[in-house]
Amino acid sequence: MARGSEQYTKELYRQADRRAPSKALSPLRALMPFLAPYRGMIVAAGFALVAAAAAALVLPAAVRGVIDHGFSAEDAANIGRYFLALIAVAGFMGVASATRFYLVSWIGERVVADVRTKVFSHVLSLSPSFFETVRIGEVLSRLTADTTLVQTVVGSSASVALRNLVLAMGSFVLMVVTSPKLAALCLVGVPLTVAPIILFGRRVRRLSRTSQDRVADMSAYAGEALNAVLTVQAFTHENLDREKFQRSAEGSFAAAIQRNRMRAALTAFIISFVGFGIVVVLWIGASDVLAGRMTGGELSQFILYAVFLASGMGAISETWGDVQRASGATERLMEILSTEPTVKAPDNPVPLPRPAKGAIRFDNVGFRYPSRPEHRALADVSFAIAPGEAVALVGPSGAGKSTVFHLLLRFFDPQEGRILFDGIDIASADPRDVRRNIALVAQDPVIFAGTIEENIRYGRPEASAEDVRAAAMAAAADEFIRRLPEGYESLLGERGVTLSGGQRQRLAIARAILRDAPLLLLDEATSALDAENERLVQQGLANLMSGRTTIVIAHRLATIQRLKRIVVMDQGVIIGEGSHAELVARGGLYARLASLQFDEAKALAS
Repeated sequence: MARGSEQYTKELYRQADRRAPSKALSPLRALMPFLAPYRGMIVAAGFALVAAAAAALVLPAAVRGVIDHGFSAEDAANIGRYFLALIAVAGFMGVASATRFYLVSWIGERVVADVRTKVFSHVLSLSPSFFETVRIGEVLSRLTADTTLVQTVVGSSASVALRNLVLAMGSFVLMVVTSPKLAALCLVGVPLTVAPIILFGRRVRRLSRTSQDRVADMSAYAGEALNAVLTVQAFTHENLDREKFQRSAEGSFAAAIQRNRMRAALTAFIISFVGFGIVVVLWIGASDVLAGRMTGGELSQFILYAVFLASGMGAISETWGDVQRASGATERLMEILSTEPTVKAPDNPVPLPRPAKGAIRFDNVGFRYPSRPEHRALADVSFAIAPGEAVALVGPSGAGKSTVFHLLLRFFDPQEGRILFDGIDIASADPRDVRRNIALVAQDPVIFAGTIEENIRYGRPEASAEDVRAAAMAAAADEFIRRLPEGYESLLGERGVTLSGGQRQRLAIARAILRDAPLLLLDEATSALDAENERLVQQGLANLMSGRTTIVIAHRLATIQRLKRIVVMDQGVIIGEGSHAELVARGGLYARLASLQFDEAKALAS
């Protein structure tokens, strides 16, 4: 597992290196459809932002009045008026700032919730071919870490940057009004401040994308290890996995530090340069005050505006990195949203018959998995199954049995031939319509964290509690459910770790019974069970198969001897068909498999 994860990590790095950096902030335009529904809130936040910035710009003028008039003997009686004006301005600025903060935070949280919902909804619609090349941990990283970066910008950094931009622009205009001479001196330094933001910003964005890729890989590896924690512990692989995760975490740390180092250098340069400029301007301004060319209040006003301009530019330089990171995160999220499912409903899907009968026909089907185009999974496969008939698929690993299931469920579409369901080519039907008519019981069934009733109801969410209990009884699951302290409301751990293998299988059968679909797909549901559990599961399967078209993937031939029809597959080709007795009499692959299994059983029994 560690070697496979390392190879995948290297591939992620290569992919990150191959990604062309987006120009400027163009990826953030993709957020416009998510912002559009909240125009009213955005406008209100904009008004609050401008009001807060305007109040801040009034403060230096009020300070000028205090200095030039409040300390003179002639205006001593009016000093309270000037300070009351300062208090009023400060209070207004506080209210406006709080309003801006609330509105912008609301927009950020709302937009990120919408983005997460849309990404998750889209991922659920993607075909299994997508998950053959992208790990779940990578998707989860984009769904959580990347959307958090978007929230930071939309709900905070963008507002801070805009506020400081308005403040900086207003401050500069008022600096010109206050003292054109000193403003001209400051203007000389503006290009020297802006240029590093542009040049360093591009580098910060590339480093941010690399950092995000490293975090995604770390998350993917952690998810892989934790999902298989029992295997990790069984093979005493904990130390190796710890070392691997630590290397991954250190790689993420190194990428983040490199990004932060660049941002720190940019911030240090800008603040130092701006501070140097302020000192020079103050020096010249002090000389003008002494020479009588300007008042002390005017100099104080100018200096305050210069401080606002400097702090605004510094804040913009700090938030610029966040905006760049959000741009990269948005680009990664849009990569998912722009991915189209390889299997989707046609523009005018053909409806399946109602009620469906479950007649199946494979007509010269050929298929290769997208991730393994050089390997032939099925070749010229043809067979038909009548409604209500039970057929077994037998063959060694890699014979194509599971591929038959994947194609029936329209997880993939064949490159050659066609598959008919009740006479309708399923390629012309809506995949969801096809799947509604199929119930699946896997060899290792998926059990979700939740209650037993919720897991059974997964087969038909609108089912009543009585229907759920009837399905559990038919699956021979009611007897163990009633013994649990909370019965059907008992909470199950993730992947059903609190249940035995037989109990999980019976829940899966109950789920399939509740679905009540005309076509049943069974991936050998008893191969790993003891005799008692196998008897109970077989009882549930017998109830489930009654009256339904059933296709069974069989690994243990003893479980399918009673079926009248067995299809033998090898390397994607059908090489035999008939009953157990007929296939044994003919010899070949099935006869060899039967001999191996039954001779071994006899040897164990003796």
